[in-house]
Amino acid sequence: MPIARSRVPQELKWDLTSLFPSEDAYVQEYASVKKKIAEIKKYAKKIDSDNLLTVLKLRSELYRSAENIYVYANLKKDVDTANAPRQAEAEKAGMLLTRVAAETAFIEPEMRARFPYKEDIKRFIARPEFKDFTTILEDFIREMPHVLPSGQEKIMAETGSFSGDFRSIFMLLDNADIKFGTFIVDGVRVEINHGSYMKLMQDRRPEVRRRAFKAYYRGYAAHINTLAGLYAASVKKDIFESRMRKYRSSLDAALSREQIPEIVLDNLLQSVKKALPFQHMYMRCRRKYLQLDEMHMYDLHFPMTDEYTLELEFEDAYALVKEALSPLGEEYVGVLDRARKERWIDVVANANKRSGAYSWGTYDSNPYVLLNYAKTAHDVFTIAHEMGHAMHSWYSSKAQCYEKADYPIFLAEIASTVNEVLLLKHLIKNSEGEKKRYLLNYYLDMFRTTFFRQAMFTEFELFAHEKAERGEGLDPETLSEKYAALNKEYYGRDVVRDKEIAMEWARVPHFYNAFYVYKYATGITVAVNIVNKLLSGEEGFAEKYIDFLSAGGSEPPIELLDKLGIRLRQKKPFNDFIEEMKTALEELKAL
Repeated sequence: MPIARSRVPQELKWDLTSLFPSEDAYVQEYASVKKKIAEIKKYAKKIDSDNLLTVLKLRSELYRSAENIYVYANLKKDVDTANAPRQAEAEKAGMLLTRVAAETAFIEPEMRARFPYKEDIKRFIARPEFKDFTTILEDFIREMPHVLPSGQEKIMAETGSFSGDFRSIFMLLDNADIKFGTFIVDGVRVEINHGSYMKLMQDRRPEVRRRAFKAYYRGYAAHINTLAGLYAASVKKDIFESRMRKYRSSLDAALSREQIPEIVLDNLLQSVKKALPFQHMYMRCRRKYLQLDEMHMYDLHFPMTDEYTLELEFEDAYALVKEALSPLGEEYVGVLDRARKERWIDVVANANKRSGAYSWGTYDSNPYVLLNYAKTAHDVFTIAHEMGHAMHSWYSSKAQCYEKADYPIFLAEIASTVNEVLLLKHLIKNSEGEKKRYLLNYYLDMFRTTFFRQAMFTEFELFAHEKAERGEGLDPETLSEKYAALNKEYYGRDVVRDKEIAMEWARVPHFYNAFYVYKYATGITVAVNIVNKLLSGEEGFAEKYIDFLSAGGSEPPIELLDKLGIRLRQKKPFNDFIEEMKTALEELKAL
C-alpha cells in the first residue's frame, strides 16, 4: 500500500516555492491576471503601429501569469488526486487559461487587418525594441493565410474549453468505466487494471500472460463501438479545425504548426519500411532464445533474461545517472546536483499520487519532475529521461526570453532520449554475459517500441484521417482491420497474430492528439545520432548540444538540428540509426 503523503520525507517532496512563495502570492496572481485581462481588452479594434509592442508585451505577461497559476494548481493536485478542493482549483486554473486565450484572440486577426502585407510585419521585426517578439512575428507571417477574422478566432479559442474533451472522456472511460475482470494467480485473486496488466505481461508463465492479455482486451471489446465513435469524433474535430484554417489536411496543419517539412515524415516512414527486416530478425532472435514454438503479442514485454536486475535506492540510481551523463559537461552535472538539493523532484509514490512520471514547470520556476520511484530498471531510466526534459527547460529558460524559451513538441523527446541512451551505453560498456544480454535486449526494445511501434501508430493515424477526409466512415471493424494488417507487417512471421491485438488502437491515448506519436520515432533517431557524436569525441559537439538545449524555440526545429549536423530532410540520420540497431542486434546474437 502506498504511504500517506504526510509520511513522505521532506527531501523526497518537491518544493514549489519557486512558483509561489505562499498561497497568498498565488491568490494575488489571480487578481493580477483579471486586471490585465481588463487592460488588454481596451485594445480591441484599436491596434496600430504605436501600441502593437504594448499589446504583445501585455499578452506575454498575461500568459506568463496564467501559466504559473495553472502549473502550480496542477502540481499540487497531482500529488493528491483525491483532494476535491485541489481538483476544483486545477479546473478553475484551466478555465482561466482558456479565458486568457479567448480574450486575446482578437490580436492576430486585427494585426492581419491593420498590417495586411508581409513587409509591414518585417518592418517591426527590424526594430530593436521588438527583438523578443521576432519569432512570434515571423510565425505570424507564416500563418497569415490561416488566421481567421476576429469573431471567428474568438469562437475557435472558446472551443478550446471542450474540443480537448474527446481525450478527457477517453481517459475517464479507460481509467474508470472499462472493467477488465479478475483471475487467480498463485491462489490470489488479481484485479486487472493498467498497472497490474503490465506486471502480468512480465510474468514468466505463458498461461498467466495469455489469460491477462485476453481479459484485458475483452474489456475494450465490450466498449468497442463507443471507443470507435469517440475516436472518429476526435478525427472529425481535427478535420474541422484544419479546414477552418484553410490547411490542405489535418496532417498539413499538424506539421505546419511546428514548421516540419513533410519530407521528414516521408523519410521516417520509408526508413521504417527499410528497417523492418531487422525488427523481424529481432523477433526471431527473441523467439528462439526463449525456446517458444509460438511467440504471441503477450510474449514481448518481459526481458529475455531475468538473471540481471537493476535494483537501486534512489540516491544510488541518481548518482549512476549523473555518472552516465558526464559527457554533457560539468555544468550539466552540477545542475543535476542542484535539482536534488533544491527539491525539484517529487520522488516516491504516495497514496492518491498521480501515476507515471513527467517534467513540468514554467519560465519563472524551476523545472519540476514527478516520479513514482520503485527501484526497478525502468525507474532508473525514468530518472534519466525526465531529467533530460527538465534540463532542456532549464537551459532554454536561462538563455532565452519568455517568448522564445518554449521549445516545440517535435524537439521535446530528444533531450530525454539522449539521456536514456547515454545511460544505457554507459551500462553496456561496463557489462558482460547475462547483464549485457539484458541491456542489449532493453536497447532493442527501445527501438521496437519507440521507433517501429510509433511509426506504426502514425500509419494508422494517416489511414484514419485520410479516410475521414474523403468522407468515409470510421467504424470499429474498419479500424481494427487496418490495425491488424499493420501489426502483421511490423512484427513479421515470428509473432502470432492474436485477434485481440486488432483492438489495440482503442487503448492509445496519444491518438487523441493527432500526429504526435511520430515525434517519438524522430526523437529517438536524433537522440541516437547525438549520443554517437558525443561518445565519438567529435570536437566541440558537447558544446553544440548545450547550445541546442539553450536555443528553446528561437529557431525552427529543423534548422536547430541542422546545426548539430543531423539533417532530417536527408535519409542519412535514419540510415545511421538503422545501422545502430543492426550493431546492437548482432551483439545480442553473438551472446
